[in-house]
Amino acid sequence: MPDTIPADDRLHLIARARRSVLDQRNPESVSWLAHPIQRSWRRCLALGMDPARPVVFEAVSAASMRQALDASRPLLDAAAPVIRSLSRAVAHTRYFAILTDERGTVIEVNGAIDRDDRHASAIARVGVDLSEAAVGTTAIGASLTDLQPVWLHRGEHFFDDTSVFSCAGAPIRGPDGRCVGMLDLTGVNAPEQPALLHLVTHAARSIENALTVAQPHTLLLRITWPGRLPGHDDDGLICVDADGGITGMNSAAAQMLGIPPGRWQGTLAQWFATETDRFFDAARMHRGPLEVPVWSGLRLQVLCRMGARAHGPACAGPPAASQGLPLKHLEEALIRKAVEDARGNVLEAARALGISRATVYRKLGRKGA
Repeated sequence: MPDTIPADDRLHLIARARRSVLDQRNPESVSWLAHPIQRSWRRCLALGMDPARPVVFEAVSAASMRQALDASRPLLDAAAPVIRSLSRAVAHTRYFAILTDERGTVIEVNGAIDRDDRHASAIARVGVDLSEAAVGTTAIGASLTDLQPVWLHRGEHFFDDTSVFSCAGAPIRGPDGRCVGMLDLTGVNAPEQPALLHLVTHAARSIENALTVAQPHTLLLRITWPGRLPGHDDDGLICVDADGGITGMNSAAAQMLGIPPGRWQGTLAQWFATETDRFFDAARMHRGPLEVPVWSGLRLQVLCRMGARAHGPACAGPPAASQGLPLKHLEEALIRKAVEDARGNVLEAARALGISRATVYRKLGRKGA
């Protein structure tokens, strides 16, 4: 959908899409409508749902709610600081955060919720069932089904009753690759904010990272591509036991290694074309990033650090800069290695890193020729 379409025209196009798909069952005329939304609409129609039917936001049973909360305790712990930050980011937008389990049951809400608004109070409740089967097309149902971030505005929801909402949702994968829940930002009669899709996706990634680092591990690897420094939210994270066995991995690491979600079981030796002891030695000596080959022929930057179990109480996974070398030292180590690999040719090293020769000299405290 082009970003230049005015808000009123966008609502008009959504109304036309509803008439075409929901009333006339003719999807060809709405090729611009996001595929996850179209698929969700068709699933709802296949279930015999009527868009004009009143929607009742029902809670699951008390027993089911206790079970959901107990099963989601790791997710709740990992998400708590992220959701607090998320709520600050949207504090003045009339949007609030909803966290659900993998079934779409609300397990946490946070933000500026207008409890006098019946629409907001209906959905912003722990225990309410917001699955697609219960309330039709929403960012929650579409994200959990298609396992991808989704943005929906007003009439892109299936039921007429839910057309007051706008929402952005992103699925959350656990360290075993399975979906464990989803994060949602919802507004009631609020202006469209497509930028929230980026925000909620970034926040979901942060929760995934916290879930991964919370896994028992002796060694933690942060991986990224050559020319970049490890220490960011988009790093791949791999948890390793004392024998080199992988105990957890975030989705970024799986993508970099070309592994389907949940298929990473095994050892480091199955994925990296180097001795496993090299990673442990680098962690013990607090070395900077290593450039390591993988069996596909690609190369990765790998920062190795001893895990929380090796240093004391488990933590929620601070960035690499706080788990050993400061970021400045990591940066210097990466640049020095690039110069070393280029056999002292500063210009070649700068090109490999994607920075200027002057930056190499400045970072290493050397004067240029």
